[in-house]
This record gives sequence, structure tokens and C-alpha cells, in this order.
Amino acid sequence: MSYEMVIGLEIHAELSTQSKIYCSCKNEFGFEVNTRCCPICTGMPGTLPTLNEKVVEYAVKMGCALGCKINQVSKQDRKNYFYPDLPKAYQISQYDIPLCENGHVDILVDGKEKRIGVTRIHIEEDAGKLLHGESFSGSLVDFNRCGVPLIEIVSEPDMRSPQEAKAYLETIRSILQYLDISDCKMQEGSIRCDVNVSVMKSGSNEFGTRCEMKNVNSFSGAVRAIEYEAKRQIAVLEAGGTIEQETRKWDDTKGESILLRSKEDAQDYRYFPEPDLSTIVLDDSYIEEIRSSIPELPNKKISRYIRDYGLSQIDATLLADDMQKALLFEHTIKENNCTPKSVCNWILGDISKYMNEKNCTISELGITAKNLSDLIALIENGTISNAVGKKVFDFMLETKKTPKSIVEEKGFVQISDENALAEIVKAVLANNQKSVDDYHNGKTNALGFLVGQCMKATKGQGNPAKMKELLLQALA
Repeated sequence: MSYEMVIGLEIHAELSTQSKIYCSCKNEFGFEVNTRCCPICTGMPGTLPTLNEKVVEYAVKMGCALGCKINQVSKQDRKNYFYPDLPKAYQISQYDIPLCENGHVDILVDGKEKRIGVTRIHIEEDAGKLLHGESFSGSLVDFNRCGVPLIEIVSEPDMRSPQEAKAYLETIRSILQYLDISDCKMQEGSIRCDVNVSVMKSGSNEFGTRCEMKNVNSFSGAVRAIEYEAKRQIAVLEAGGTIEQETRKWDDTKGESILLRSKEDAQDYRYFPEPDLSTIVLDDSYIEEIRSSIPELPNKKISRYIRDYGLSQIDATLLADDMQKALLFEHTIKENNCTPKSVCNWILGDISKYMNEKNCTISELGITAKNLSDLIALIENGTISNAVGKKVFDFMLETKKTPKSIVEEKGFVQISDENALAEIVKAVLANNQKSVDDYHNGKTNALGFLVGQCMKATKGQGNPAKMKELLLQALA
């Protein structure tokens, strides 16, 4: 019997505010344990929280980006549970009236667009962190993370494969980064997700019982967790068992999940309105001002790059996922003297390679759209070869001079004179008789070697297309 997966995701994103959500402690990562906390975020008796307005702004911005209805009147609630990293024994969150609800996001999978519903986006505070180590027994608690502002983005159960779930996660992450409201550093826990999975018989409209998996710390881990859980549930059903609603912990190292507890429902948390915080009231002008500040988002860019510039989904996604690369791409195209595909290849190829080697950003690289477009134009119109173009690029970064001036100073103009190239071809063939014999014996890759030798003889300045043409004539 075949089954269909039903997947929903709850994404928790830490917001990049300067201070925490309910106190003035700095919202910083990586400091000595328990040095970024105060009586308010550690829940000392008699303390009172004060809502950080920037948290509301960032949540509304994400809600507008995902087409949500923004509730102009909302409140905060206490979610009660007992755990060592939650000093107050409750978390301030939102229950029945979140800031944002009923939105959506469009994802691309294998070139096809699919709309995923977003149930709600609400604000809440993060809990502390339990520390475990071989040098001590038991657990220690670091309260630095207590009170770090979060938005929780809850999807509808609209995903039907691990690939769709991964595309959704990547799209949400890139939107958060475009809005500049979260750094999304998974290694620091800035973005985390809980995965809800159920299976149903193919063709059925009745969802199965879902299980939730915690501790999913990477997008690839989410894919593995979904695949594992679906197989586990199918095995249980095929053996005649039933699926129990439960919360499980994902162990990515072992590639399996273990039972944590039976799944809680809302009544288990005993929600009630937070008495120490006022109702959140937003007017129309506030919401519209935020809505108007939202840039073109990456999922829209990807579709436009594919449609308008003929890029592949992979290339379009790699460009759009990095705002600086996307801006350089678009500004370079606006110079209107080279093809979009060549610009894309340069940004994703040599420029990205250089950035990785030097561990720098596009802005730190110091390359302008004008210089990049002029360099690519020199290659496309045959003034210089692609190999020489790479040399010119290095000189551009080093000297900040224009590509044209570098080509003139270095004498890099491509050699296209047939008589000059014919002499080089003649010499290369005379000095590489084995490769000539290999070519005549059917080893066609020998031609590439001979072209390379010709390019080497011209110090990269020979016209490679013309060189190949002359070689084929001479080898005929």
C-alpha cells in the first residue's frame, strides 16, 4: 500500500534586535555563561517585563512579507510548563490572538511553484540553554538566551515531500535575511525548527496522526528526520499498529528519533493572558509604513530571473539567496553591454571563489558593476580571452583600475590574426606528435590538450575558437 507524507513546520527565528524582548539586556551571542541576563529575564520575584517595540515591528514585517493578516489588536499570554532552562516556569508567548495569521509563501521545487499556507506568526521569548559535558555530572544552565526575542512561524500541513520542506525552510530563511530581521545562523541556534509528520493512504483526504520532532538543527537534518519518521510510521501501520500523537527527539548523528513524551495539547500549557503586559494595538499607518519598506523578496527574484534572464533554477536561487550577489547581478545587467548568463557565471564562479578564499563579502571585495560589465564585455566581443579575463579580474581587485586600462597596460589584447595563430598551431603539432597520433586514433580529448598547448604558447592571448578551428583543419 502506498502512502503520502503530510508535513508541517514550526520555525523559530531569533530576531536581531539590540536588546532582549522584555528587558534591556544586550541580545548577543557567544559571551561567558550567565553574563547577559538580569532579574527580569531570569524571572526574579517582583520584576516586571516591558515589551521591546522593535520585536513587534520585525514580526509585522515578516507577516507583511508572507501576506498575513495583521491583527491590529493582540495580546501576550503565559505558556506554563516546568523545565530547568525556564526559570519563571512559564514562557511569555501568544496563544489565541497572534500578531499575524493566514499568510502564505510560494516555493519552487523542480521548476514548479507551490503555495504553502502560513497559519500564524507570533512573538515569544526564548528559554535558557542546558549545558552538558564530560568534565562534570548532571546539567548546568546558561540563562544568557532567556528573553532573546523569537518569532514562531507555523505552516499549514501543505508539504508532501522532504524536498518541499527543505525548499520552504530555505525560502523562509532567505526572506528573514532580506528583511534584515534575523541573521539565521543555524550554528548559533538563530533559526530552528520543529517538524510535524504524518502519513495517509495515497488518494485519501484524511490526515493521519502526527508526531512532532524536536532538536532539528539543520535543513538537511530536517530532510533526514522527515524521511525517517515517515518510514517509521508506515512500518507501524503495515504491522497493524496505530500511531500515537507524541513528541520525539531527533538524533542526527544516529539518524533516528526517540520518544520524549506524549504530545501536549494547548490545554496542557494552561495558557492565560499575561497580566503584566498591555494589549498590543497597531494602527493602519504603522502597518502600511512597514509594508511599504519590504524589498522584492528572494522567491519573487528567483521566478523573475528564470523568466526574464533564462537562468536555471539552481543559478537563480544561488544568486537570489545572497542579497549582495543579487544586487551586483542586477546592477551589472543594467550597464547593458553583456549577457545576463555571463554575469551570473562570473558572480557564481570566480567572484564567489575569491570571496570564499578571502572570507569576504561582495562589498568588501570592492568590485563595481561598471567594471564587471566592462570586463565581461571585453571577453564577449573577443578583445580578450576568458583565461586572460581571469588575470584582468585579479589586477582589478588589486589595483582598482578599469579593465580597459589594465588590458592596454599589460598588452592583453587577444590574438586573432590567422597567420600568427597558424604558425603557433604548426609548432605545437610538430612538438606533440603523440597527441596528434592519439587524435587520429580516436582519442578526441587529445584535441583539448593541443588547444591548451596553443593557448599556453600565446600566454592565454590566442583566440581559442580560432585556434581550435585551425587545429581541426591541420589535423584533417
